[in-house]
Amino acid sequence: MTIKRLLLIVLTLLAVMLSGLSLLSSWQKPQFQSRLELYQTNIVLQAQAWQPEDSSDHSIQTIQESIIGENPLESATKQYQEASESIKTSLQATKKKLTKLQSLVTTSISAEEKSLQNLIQEEEKLLAEVDLRLGILQAQEQETDKAIKTWSNIQQYSDINPKYPETAETLTGMWSKPPRLFPKAEKLIQQNLNGWFRDTALVQLYRLQQRQEALSALEIAQQEAATQAVFKLGIIATIPSLTALIGTILLIFLLTQRLLKGRESLLARNGDLLWSTPWNWEIIIQVFVLGFFLMGQLFIPELLSILPIPRGTGNVRVEALKVLVSYMLVALGCLSVLYFSIKRFFPLPPHWFRFNFFSNWFWWGIGGYCTALPIVVIVSLINQKLWQGQGGSNPLLQMALESRDYTALGIFFFTAAIAAPIFEEFLFRGFLLPSLTRYTSVWGAIFTSALLFAAAHLSLSEILPLTALGIVLGVVYTRTRNLLASMFLHSLWNSGTLISLFILGSNN
Repeated sequence: MTIKRLLLIVLTLLAVMLSGLSLLSSWQKPQFQSRLELYQTNIVLQAQAWQPEDSSDHSIQTIQESIIGENPLESATKQYQEASESIKTSLQATKKKLTKLQSLVTTSISAEEKSLQNLIQEEEKLLAEVDLRLGILQAQEQETDKAIKTWSNIQQYSDINPKYPETAETLTGMWSKPPRLFPKAEKLIQQNLNGWFRDTALVQLYRLQQRQEALSALEIAQQEAATQAVFKLGIIATIPSLTALIGTILLIFLLTQRLLKGRESLLARNGDLLWSTPWNWEIIIQVFVLGFFLMGQLFIPELLSILPIPRGTGNVRVEALKVLVSYMLVALGCLSVLYFSIKRFFPLPPHWFRFNFFSNWFWWGIGGYCTALPIVVIVSLINQKLWQGQGGSNPLLQMALESRDYTALGIFFFTAAIAAPIFEEFLFRGFLLPSLTRYTSVWGAIFTSALLFAAAHLSLSEILPLTALGIVLGVVYTRTRNLLASMFLHSLWNSGTLISLFILGSNN
């Protein structure tokens, strides 16, 4: 065994260990999808106050019900209860893990212990925020006793931030019998609640204070916010639904054509045509272990840690820029390793890293996006049942959802919708998938590259949905032999996700 091969084996084991630890660390983290559902619920609650000019028009009422649902208040209460229980379960598991770790005799606080302490603080903060809102929902459902009990549980989180217990005490006083009003009630509500929850609490406060003028102004503002919420829900619900419908029809057509026409169908095009791969498995592992995993998890993070980059500033623009710079450095490092690894095989055989602008890549990208949507949605629903709100998520999505800065949003969009599709498709579909056809069939290469593509995102809850997306990307690439098609599809997918997040975040 050569020294190079031995070193490659050691680095591979290191990469597998680091990736495995990252995946395991996401086990107890809440899924981003759970937070996303609450954001959408908040918009639905705000939209229910919408009153069209012609209230007698039954067609408008029907549209409103189809967008909002029959009983949005009851549905929202159920969702917030489930979210609260899910966070409590995760919090208990994290505390148990920390206690077990602290039972070991150590002279200093380990990095894992510090990480668990930070995670506990984040989960306790999230639980306090969720329970504040859950109590308001319960109060609106005429379950005042439940609401007061929910708010009383928040008192234990005074060490995290006193604003949560103070707000909970204020809300308890407003809904108590007889009511009790505190001097800073309005300020606390304005600062610590938003959207429908803030408006509902303010309505209760103004009624108790008998401030009719303020109540009238609030009702006008509620109606304007409700109109915007209905419009946003229409965009979020209508466009993906129509796209999924088109995708389902297209998928049925393609499968039917495959059964009837066999090898002459679109799905069978180039299906058995393998690439001529001049390198062996060592080059493949070298590119992914050294160029992708270690570059992304070890080399670039260590480089950024020693550079004079501002940390913990709380500035979303700085955070967005750090994400972009980090991603571009990983991409540059990985592509450099790829280039020097295969340089000696130049010129490459036909169909390698092919960009053909004068073909039908545009329609394959759109068609692939439409067909991917219903497939990934179904897989995501199954995935939700399996993970029960746990499994972690891509932190970029959370930052994009909660950002209010358009410059930061622009940087996030460039990272996810332009930089990521170009780099990831070049690597996973341009290099990995064709390389694997030296050892397996085209379908085997599609599935394996899709699985590695999903695992590379280092989030357990995203493996199944991203594998499904990766399979569609692989099918589009192998059928077109054109990286522009899969890059365009990937860009459409990330763009659609981010636009939905921007719309949801703008209302919360």
